[in-house]
Amino acid sequence: MTDAGLRERLCNAGASLFQRGLTFGSTGNLSMRHPDGGWLMTPTNASLGELDPGRLSRIDAEGRLMGGDAPTKEAFLHRVMYAERVGAKAVVHLHSTHAVAASCLHGLDPCNCLPPLTAYYVMRVGRLPLVPYYPPGDESLARAVEKLAGTHHAVLLANHGPVVAGTSLENAVYATEELEETAKLTLMLHGRDTRPLTPGQVEDLRARLKLW
Repeated sequence: MTDAGLRERLCNAGASLFQRGLTFGSTGNLSMRHPDGGWLMTPTNASLGELDPGRLSRIDAEGRLMGGDAPTKEAFLHRVMYAERVGAKAVVHLHSTHAVAASCLHGLDPCNCLPPLTAYYVMRVGRLPLVPYYPPGDESLARAVEKLAGTHHAVLLANHGPVVAGTSLENAVYATEELEETAKLTLMLHGRDTRPLTPGQVEDLRARLKLW
């Protein structure tokens, strides 16, 4: 795909997420690998609902700005995901309401912080580790995500939001949406007896779909 085509896809994805209330204000950031190396990223202090294709940040493989507006201070989240996941073509980071709310709950399992309520969550997200809280822009957050990125394509940042890598922009967005819906279900069911998929059902599903 051409550079212009990639820019259009990224802007269209941002507008869709914004219009459906999955991001707001100038929160959240998206990126896509560029065929010439590095990636395209949404700029700092930009609303995903009003992105300008010509002002997207063009980052090289070493993380240097090569064109467009300055990238978000959270660009390192994308950098470590791409570095640890060779097959990743896109990364989505949102502050979506239900995922952030779930990340604030006490007593979450840091190795798998949302329950497998549906098969679709297992298929698109799988096991979701919780990354401890760090202030936005803190490089310690990059190191914490880096430790998990090799074995998890999605993580949840405590009191912050999800970071999801995908084999395409569409897959990254779909997984982020599934994570948000599962967080919403988790909050709706909080305090009530629930019946998530059993460990055996999860493993059977993973085996059937080769999700290892």
